[in-house]
Amino acid sequence: MPRTQRNDNFIDQTFTVMADMILKMLPTNQRSKEAFAYYRDGMSAQGDGEYAEAMSNYEEALRLEQDPFDRSFVLYNMGLIHASNGEHDRALDRYTEALECNPRMTQALNNIAVIYHYLGEQAELAGRKDDAEQWYEQAAEFWQRAIRLAPNNYIEAQNWLKTTGRAKIDVYF
Repeated sequence: MPRTQRNDNFIDQTFTVMADMILKMLPTNQRSKEAFAYYRDGMSAQGDGEYAEAMSNYEEALRLEQDPFDRSFVLYNMGLIHASNGEHDRALDRYTEALECNPRMTQALNNIAVIYHYLGEQAELAGRKDDAEQWYEQAAEFWQRAIRLAPNNYIEAQNWLKTTGRAKIDVYF
């Protein structure tokens, strides 16, 4: 039984019925509609912490979805799961794939920067100052890209860039 048919509260059931109605009325092909259904079920499973089920749904959505913009969100959510499981290399791969489909996806840029910053902190704690500096420089590059696209977001990153002297410009908009 699809996840969306297992919702047991009124709000989830109502949302599912409305989403299904909208999906049926959308002027798109059946393959895209199926991809969206798998994506929606993946998001629901992910929200419940059922990461294996979410990944399975996302993989099926990715197999079916042809639109690059829509694929970017599937890949991004897969990256979130990998990151939450501490699989940084796999998360970076998925975020990079999402950016290839949608270069303006600031969330992916930010999450790549967060991982690079974390790796910098880990290298610093291990006494590898040169490695830490390289990770921090990569984090700065990705945060600057994200901030250029969304200047009102990522305030903590903007502060970090300024306080560490990594900000290339003072104002991003």
